[in-house]
Order: sequence, then C-alpha cells, then structure tokens
Amino acid sequence: MTAPVIRPMRREDLEDLADITATSYYEVDARTYQRAWPDPVRRPASRNGHWLHRTGQALVTDPGGCWVAEVDGAVVGGAVSRVRELMWILASFAVRPEHQGQGIGAQLLAAAMHHGRGCLRGMFSASADPGAVRRYRLAGFDLHPQMMLTGVVDRDAIPVVERVREGTASDIDLMDSVDRRTRGAAHLSDHELLLAQFRLVVTDHSTGSGYAYVDDDGVPVLVAATNRRTAARLMWEALASTRPGSQVSVQHITAGNAWALDVGLAARLAIHQSGYLCLRRMKPPVPYLHHGSLL
Repeated sequence: MTAPVIRPMRREDLEDLADITATSYYEVDARTYQRAWPDPVRRPASRNGHWLHRTGQALVTDPGGCWVAEVDGAVVGGAVSRVRELMWILASFAVRPEHQGQGIGAQLLAAAMHHGRGCLRGMFSASADPGAVRRYRLAGFDLHPQMMLTGVVDRDAIPVVERVREGTASDIDLMDSVDRRTRGAAHLSDHELLLAQFRLVVTDHSTGSGYAYVDDDGVPVLVAATNRRTAARLMWEALASTRPGSQVSVQHITAGNAWALDVGLAARLAIHQSGYLCLRRMKPPVPYLHHGSLL
C-alpha cells in the first residue's frame, strides 16, 4: 500500500466522506438503549443530507479546517473542523476501518488542529472508541464523560411552561450572547444551519435568557441558557412536543448539567453513559447541552 496523502478537502470529496462518517456513526440501539459500539451503525439516511449541507458550508467558512486522507487515489478518511471566535471545534473525524491503526487518524487530527492554532479553547464530542479516545488525550484534550437520557416521556409529569416562545433568525444576536456566556464563543453562521434543520424555542426575560433547538421527535439537540432554571424550562418545552408513547434520547449531558438529569428523571427517563466531551483549556459549558457536530 502506498503512503497516505493528507490534503485539503474538495467539494467532490463530500459524498465519499459522507459514506465514511456514516459507516463510522455510533448511536443508541432503539430497542435496548445499549451502545452499538464496537459494531458501527450507519447514520440514518434522513440525516445524511444535513451532514452534506453542514460540511459543504464548512468548506466555505473554514476551508483550512477540512482535510481528507487519500490512499491510491481513494478517500479513506477525513476531518472537518471550524473556528468560531476563539474556539476550535472538531465537527467530523473518521477513517475507514481497514485503514485504521496506520497513523492516518493522527495526521488528519494534526492537520485539523492546525486550523485552530490561534484559538484559546477547543471542544468536540467523541464516541467511546478506546483508540480514538487515547488519541484525543495524547493530543492534550481533557475527557469529560457524557450521559444520555432515554425512554418514553411521562406526559403527566410535564409542567406548564411559561415565557417560552418560537424563535426566528432575528434571535441570533441573543443566542450568540448566550453562547459566549455559556461556552465562551458564539455559533455565528452555524445558527443558520441549525435553524434550517430544527425548531427553535427562545426565552428572554429578566429572570433568565436562553434557547433550545428541537428535532422533529421533540428531542432538545442543543440547549443554552443563562441559568439552570431557564435551561430546565426550555428542556421541558422540548419534551412537551414529543409524540405520546415514542422513545426519545437526549444526549450530551455532562456532570455539570445535572439540571438536565433532574428534568429527565422527572419525565421518567433512564440515565446511561455515552462517550466523552473533549475539551482543551476550558471547563464543560453550563447550563448547556451541545449539538453533536456544531457543539
């Protein structure tokens, strides 16, 4: 086998990398709620279009953070990273299984990290893959275990939620302000990507401000607020839109966000462990539940 070539990603690489990251996608089995690792589960086809759109936008906003590995003319891996203000974010990172253990992942990670060389902080979400976790720790990231909530929401437990409204693009300045307070950097144009995919709910009151992006199943995929009580209200608003009797999974809960666990337990959901939040020179954001790739 010839040596791998690490080169900048091009738009024509998107489909190949989408296939690689889809095959390397780990998620919770809907029947047992146990980790599917080490057997990969393909990313649901319904989400593939959103991945292609997000990554295509990264090629526009962060071309220096997008890299692929090529062996014998074929793309075998890639890394997509973004810089938002003074934060470096790793959005996607995968290598085909048959090419793992050959140093390709380390080279891709180094290339992507170079994009964030002027950043004060770094942040990304990772699976529990031991090899990958070892690489992240050796690269200088602190590993913070994550939890997730799964089950069927008890409809009788849902409280009346007040002072929460539907959000629009006009709320981006407010949301960027909350981002800076919770995670130290705004999402900026990433809010446009999130708005195109998810329902947005917002609260802005003297007692607290915040927002939540909610998927079609009523699951909060990103929650940020100025205090825990406001964050809990936003999470309840999201869970209130779940379909009766449907299974849900709320992910990316770190120990500092016990308010989310309290909401989940009140809704009769179960707690499980789920991967790591990898951070450099920062503490886990609170009160905050991050999005899997846009963080």
